Amino acid sequence: MSRLLHISASPRGAASVSLSIAEAFLDAYREANPGAVVDRFDLWDGTLPEFGPAAAGAKMAFIAGEEPRGERAEAWRAAVAVFERLDSYDRYLFSVPMWNAGVPYKLKQLIDVVSQPGMVFSVDPELGYTGLLTGKRAAVVYTSLVWAPHLGPEFGADFQSTFFGDWLRWAGVKDVHEIRYHPGLTGDAEAEAKKAAERAREVARRF
Repeated sequence: MSRLLHISASPRGAASVSLSIAEAFLDAYREANPGAVVDRFDLWDGTLPEFGPAAAGAKMAFIAGEEPRGERAEAWRAAVAVFERLDSYDRYLFSVPMWNAGVPYKLKQLIDVVSQPGMVFSVDPELGYTGLLTGKRAAVVYTSLVWAPHLGPEFGADFQSTFFGDWLRWAGVKDVHEIRYHPGLTGDAEAEAKKAAERAREVARRF
């Protein structure tokens, strides 16, 4: 039985377009996969740990083959717990609004917490990185209001999907499906939302 985790990077609740499109995906997914496990990880719910000095020190201790102790050990356990939660699912749905041409900082925080050696990646001096999140499938809802692919650089740039898509591939998630909503300031937002929701349902039915 498949296990899907919806990771929400938007703090806007019912006002969020990315969450609305994600809900269309989840409704279709549940209909197509009765009995499948579907859970949600709201990155704004206060449970995501910081990755500060203690955690950074624990990471370097781990790389050096040492056992983190005290505050560092506690920070490392918190990071491991988030990774284990993520790794326990075989399918992911990410709802990702564009913030300042990139991703919300809470999503970057999740990436920094779980991207640890032996968890998300391994690295070889000659071969480089190997992603360890293999056998996973991801769907990503990308939304923006001002930036749109048909507009010039005066309307911003897309470091949202380029950054996050690269992280997924680097982590070993190769099966990635994008769902996009980019109406621009003068586009038909309602029509674009309907198109994105239909795309979400289409992806979900064969996910």
